[in-house]
Amino acid sequence: MTASRRQFLRRGAATTAALASGPLLTFTTFAAGHAHAQGRPVLKAGDQKGGLRALLESANALEGLAYDIQWTEFPAAAPLAEALNAGAVDSGPIGDAPAIFALAAGTRIRLIGANRSDPYGTAVLVRPDSPLRQAADLKGKSIGTNRGSIGHLIALKALESAGLKPEDANLRFLPPADAKLALSSGSIDAWATWEPYTAMAETSQHARVLVSGRGLWSGLSYLAATDAALAAKRPLLQDFLHRVVRAQQWSYQHVPEFSATLARIIGISPQAARLQFERRRTQWRGIDAELIAEQQRTADFYLKSGLIRQRLDVRQTFDSGFSLSA
Repeated sequence: MTASRRQFLRRGAATTAALASGPLLTFTTFAAGHAHAQGRPVLKAGDQKGGLRALLESANALEGLAYDIQWTEFPAAAPLAEALNAGAVDSGPIGDAPAIFALAAGTRIRLIGANRSDPYGTAVLVRPDSPLRQAADLKGKSIGTNRGSIGHLIALKALESAGLKPEDANLRFLPPADAKLALSSGSIDAWATWEPYTAMAETSQHARVLVSGRGLWSGLSYLAATDAALAAKRPLLQDFLHRVVRAQQWSYQHVPEFSATLARIIGISPQAARLQFERRRTQWRGIDAELIAEQQRTADFYLKSGLIRQRLDVRQTFDSGFSLSA
């Protein structure tokens, strides 16, 4: 192993572990000029590291709040979904595949806002010197990923695109930190993951994309809210969604500033932060019949793959009563 690879593994393992263990941190955002007072409304917002809070703070979109936000950061969608299920948080961002996994398990949430990103960075990665060149080469190989994650979905979709079944490869369920190390050490042949891990691996030249998510994944993600929060805090959720959408628009008008802030918060290189941000091109959109149909196809694919046991009617999992702008 070269000195540069050892250095990458030490630095990358620390960053990946920070991104992949959690919950990470809980803290509260108060409206400007207001200390927290008993009786003041509180929105318990779940987040993924460097996600909505970074976006909102970078865009100064938290000014003038009529409520307080208690943030809890999570490394990925799965632990965030567990917190939603337990009522530890009221709302949080979640990808389409993890949302289906959580809903099928009985998590009492609704999807209240939707966005679509370029799915390139949700991908199957291999080492730069790997002999694998296409999805068909995954036959008989080991693929590391998180169970129920969008990485898991991409692994299954990549296999299907080559006419392969899930059992044609050896899926090993590993958290990102372990999967990254396993790929670099040769313990696994491929790693099915998402951003920012893909951009980190590419910009450091320690992995390359074998199969990207383009044509395989919808690129859909959501803002989810618990049934309890929808009943008790609907105006707060609506205001929060408006602020997120405005901040997203601001971010793409100020790419250098936002990318630098994102890199600092996540603790990755500015090059990786900007690459994953620019190519995502996230756009918030309304919940309509076309979107619901896409989500149903993903749910049906999970059923076909044996990841959920019963068909999920996704129409019942959306709340389309939220607007994207005031």
